[in-house]
Amino acid sequence: MGTEHDLVADEEKAVVARAVAGDREAVAQVVRLLQDPLYRLALRMVGRPPEAEDATQEILLRVLGHLHTWRAEAKLLTWAYRIGVNYLLNLKRQTPQEAAQLSLDSYREGLADGLADADYRGPEAALLTAEVRLNCSQAMVQCLVRDERIAFVLGEVFELRSVDSAWILGITPVAYRKRLERAKKRLGNFLDATCGLVEPTAFCRCSRRVDKALALGRVDPRRPVFARHAVSRGGRTAAVAEQQMIRLHDAASVLRAHPDYAAPQAKLDAIAELLDSGRFPLLD
Repeated sequence: MGTEHDLVADEEKAVVARAVAGDREAVAQVVRLLQDPLYRLALRMVGRPPEAEDATQEILLRVLGHLHTWRAEAKLLTWAYRIGVNYLLNLKRQTPQEAAQLSLDSYREGLADGLADADYRGPEAALLTAEVRLNCSQAMVQCLVRDERIAFVLGEVFELRSVDSAWILGITPVAYRKRLERAKKRLGNFLDATCGLVEPTAFCRCSRRVDKALALGRVDPRRPVFARHAVSRGGRTAAVAEQQMIRLHDAASVLRAHPDYAAPQAKLDAIAELLDSGRFPLLD
């Protein structure tokens, strides 16, 4: 009798075989399976939804274009992560933090500047405080160099096994663990010295950054980018993710505690239009 893992593997092999043979519904099934995890990967690496949407579309097209090469040496999603990571690590477009060569030390100094004396009590205080936290945790991860950032995202945010993360990156498990430890140490030291969610004696509080974030235009009270982002069906909402973070109260949980964001429909519709255009080789 096969294990649950074997059954999943067999189902993946079957749907991929149909997709490679030109079955449109199977291709759509592959896209549905991969779209949200790949979007979350892209979002953690590039920082903002518009850039993540573009990256996700490109990654999905590359995955579909190479689907015939998948030999089930890893789960389909793990294999797709490998394609996505290769694309994201070599992306020419820089994040704002990369362009400014922003370090965690300089980011910490920026957080200290303009910190209010009291919690924000204005309209939608809970929503805007959550938006500031989600923005901040995105920004601090962007302060890591890309190879450390992706190691942290795979290991601590997505909680993948080191052997799988190493395979995705094309390095040894030992090299991966060293890279992950460097990233964890940098972020852990930063959060211990900065973030009141992790260390109660640290100076920064999300609720005291709201006024400054509004003044700088980093948070739009009419259109919060992260706190009201669509989530996957059955996925964690921002409120659930925040409650999990509060219960754990450690550096990794603060950075992991984002909702299970869903890939925006507009980009998925664009992929569907391309597949229907007759110009995509998988379906010729």
